[in-house]
Amino acid sequence: MSIRVVRLGSPRAADEGPRLGTVRRPPRGVKKTDYAERDFFDVWLPELAPSAELVLWARSAPWTTPRWQQYAKRYRREMGEPRARHLIETLAALSQGSNFSVGCYCADEGRCHRGVLRALLKDAGASIIP
Repeated sequence: MSIRVVRLGSPRAADEGPRLGTVRRPPRGVKKTDYAERDFFDVWLPELAPSAELVLWARSAPWTTPRWQQYAKRYRREMGEPRARHLIETLAALSQGSNFSVGCYCADEGRCHRGVLRALLKDAGASIIP
């Protein structure tokens, strides 16, 4: 059993299990009843998304490598807060007995919070599909 880290809206794997949307906002122009059917997510979990303030900061200047590194550091700090940390630890524990996925809309996981979330889940002991 494992966690799969995915791009929301991409086709689901056969054994993927439920999708958790770790995004600040649901998909625009999509009815709530269609989120799962259109492969976005089954459960919305915005508590694991970057804060609105961090997203605004990220969009306020060009996306350079040093800026990405600062963004990742700030996101890690947010995820270190008790509420988020407990959710990450819970997901890590659940990954030992069930399949599910977490994701975001970004095309490039290497410059997306979901890449950092992958590492945080792994550090918490999650079983993650590479």
